[in-house]
Amino acid sequence: MKTSLDLRPATRGFTLIELVIVITILGILAAIALPKFVSLQSDARIAKLMAARGAVNAAAAIVHAGYLARGGVADGAACPGGGGAATNAVNGTLCTESGLVQMANGYPSGAVALGATPPGIVGAAGLVSTFSPTLAQLNAEGFGAAVAGSVTTFSVIGGAGTAGAAGAQVNDTCSFTYTSPAAAGAAPAVSVITTAGC
Repeated sequence: MKTSLDLRPATRGFTLIELVIVITILGILAAIALPKFVSLQSDARIAKLMAARGAVNAAAAIVHAGYLARGGVADGAACPGGGGAATNAVNGTLCTESGLVQMANGYPSGAVALGATPPGIVGAAGLVSTFSPTLAQLNAEGFGAAVAGSVTTFSVIGGAGTAGAAGAQVNDTCSFTYTSPAAAGAAPAVSVITTAGC
């Protein structure tokens, strides 16, 4: 006999069929979402590469504008960002708020080794918090770079084309190049991006 004090309703759990259906639906959703997630990672690396290319183009334009404005007249005082006084010569140095930048024909040089002082285009672009970064410092923030002659290759690491040990990684298949101008009055060449290995 039930008394009036027993107010709990009868409870029942899920049946085995209901649990199997829910797990099947979750499996189907996961199978559909996983490839999209992988694609988003590649899209993010491509977007990062495009942003780096924009930073390189902007840095080249700003340094060249500073060179033109100073008219080749050397600075009388040391650069507030460090590195001494800028020569402002066509193949000299130019003072920026972060420090001196090495120029080649009035634009940031693409021939300066990573971590060198003064830096070239890698430092001028400001991709990482260090003004003249090493490859390990670039890798820590998802970038890679390699200098060969007057060409600097910028890359985003993490994709299928990433090669090298940790702290020394580059990705030639998720990259673009910056080539110093060959003569005064010429502009640097910034290639289109390569995204096959992003």
